[in-house]
Amino acid sequence: MGSNNSSNQSGTEPGHQEADTSSSSSSILSGQASPEVQVPTEATRRAIAIDPPNPLFRAMADELNRGSNNNAVEVFPSADSSDVSDDDAIEHHVAQNDLISVFQMLIRSGQIHIMSSEDDSSDETYSCSSSRPLVPRSDYEVDTSIIDNNDISLMMKQATAIESGGRSLPSLLAQRELGRTGNGMKGGFDKPHRNHVTGRFLPNTIRRIANYGFKAFCGTYSKSGDIFLSAAQDRAIRIYDTSNGNFKKFKKIIARDVGWSILDTAFSPDGRYVVYSSWSECIHICNIYGDVERHDSLCLCPDNRRFCIFSLAFSEDGNDILGGANDGFLYVYNRESNQRVLKIEAHEDDVNSVAFADETSNILFSAADDGLCKVWDRRTLRESDPQPVGILAGHIDGITYIDPKGDGRYLLTNSKDQSIKLWDMRRFASDDAISKTKRVVAEQNWDYRWQRVPKRLCVPRKQADGDVSVMTYRGHSVLNTLIRCHFSPSYSTGQQYIYTGCAAGRIVIYDVLTGKIVKTLKGHRECVRDVSWHPYRPEIVSSSWDNSIGLWTVEGNHSLDSDGMEEDSENDDLSGSKAPRRSARLAAKRQQEQDRLRQAMDVDESPQI
Repeated sequence: MGSNNSSNQSGTEPGHQEADTSSSSSSILSGQASPEVQVPTEATRRAIAIDPPNPLFRAMADELNRGSNNNAVEVFPSADSSDVSDDDAIEHHVAQNDLISVFQMLIRSGQIHIMSSEDDSSDETYSCSSSRPLVPRSDYEVDTSIIDNNDISLMMKQATAIESGGRSLPSLLAQRELGRTGNGMKGGFDKPHRNHVTGRFLPNTIRRIANYGFKAFCGTYSKSGDIFLSAAQDRAIRIYDTSNGNFKKFKKIIARDVGWSILDTAFSPDGRYVVYSSWSECIHICNIYGDVERHDSLCLCPDNRRFCIFSLAFSEDGNDILGGANDGFLYVYNRESNQRVLKIEAHEDDVNSVAFADETSNILFSAADDGLCKVWDRRTLRESDPQPVGILAGHIDGITYIDPKGDGRYLLTNSKDQSIKLWDMRRFASDDAISKTKRVVAEQNWDYRWQRVPKRLCVPRKQADGDVSVMTYRGHSVLNTLIRCHFSPSYSTGQQYIYTGCAAGRIVIYDVLTGKIVKTLKGHRECVRDVSWHPYRPEIVSSSWDNSIGLWTVEGNHSLDSDGMEEDSENDDLSGSKAPRRSARLAAKRQQEQDRLRQAMDVDESPQI
């Protein structure tokens, strides 16, 4: 949801930045006449003069009217224009709708931004203007008292060999040759030590894969990593073959029934199908392989005409598709019976993200603009009386995304309160904490799509009473759209990192246990909405509103002797490229580094695809 105000004005679309807020604006874009324009009658002429479709645009029109000279035609007829002829009224009404459409198109394209005149500038730190937002603060002490005493701390240390003490890479390579790296075999690392080594080599250099000329909304690797899917505002889904390390586009799907943009996509577990959603009563499923093209509509039969699925997820067996909608409901569509099998009233506001907790697909997560993340058990769900098994409360604004760790216990949420939180499913919120979260979220009066971030959301603060999260991560910005965050892959990093997109055009990588930023990737000029880390290779793909897709890989020099991560440069280099090598010595050093990386990743255990 865009604004957090609980009461929506008549004619104001309550959806997200990606919402198709006006059919008249889409008509202008397509060159068709607006179907919203109606001929005013004597009974409706006064209503036209007094009540334009959106109070925001009424204020704009009033400003334009006050600034016009006597010879200019008013944008809106004044309330006492009873002597206006029918032809003049029609002309004014058409101009009114065209003006509104132009404003809406400019707002949604990011060319203009609306700031409330009631905003207190002392409560603001940076804005989403035509330039990128300023980078939020990250120079503060992180409270690790809760996570230090949680099971995930020991689990993460064991998964990355941290509990054995920090050792430099040359030392680890020497220990490996002596058979002292955990598996008792010379020439190989066990999984924790492999994660310890390969986790040091974080992507740092961007290469542009594509520039679509339209905002990129979704981008994700398949479970095997052999396919990458990208969806943009041009209604196209592009599928790339990444099996050999390159990006070769082999299929392009033109989406159907799209309003504003494709908003979410999901691979089937076998990687043979893709499902997508937009402002439509149906979700759509397409085959990726095969001589016969399939492009089927799966109707969810909602009660509302203005309907959108913001988030999609496949069950592990591929039979069920879970969706979260703008009407606050969860929908489950069964592919075998070819019908909707479940509709659950889950939240009091837009459901922005849904996910399955693990491979059993019995436990569901949902998160919404009410600031709550709810946990559901499908085995006990009833449409007549849906009750979550627990609720996670602690955010003070709407939640934009959920990413489960995959172990059935831990999950991440990204929020408009400019933070990511880590949760333990064994720690549910009390009724008092839930009520407090609802109250605080309802009091938020800013619109993250185009307004400034209030200062109270940017200043680091202590964990609120009733907040049951295990850890909070700050240093990225959540503006414009539903920005996503994820755990890093288990195979290559042991899930020791959290990485997220950012409205400032960056990818931010956090250490799970310390909460500190270990790497910031700067290479886009607009919001990075989606990010996807290859399940087996040290590569990240970023999907940005600067219309481009970027592939981040490991290049250049890395410290081999230090146990800590390399320091991040403050130079905001948008090109993403590093300085060229200046001598053969540096070139040789780089080659040695890459050889060490390949050697470190050459382990006995093969990826299970």
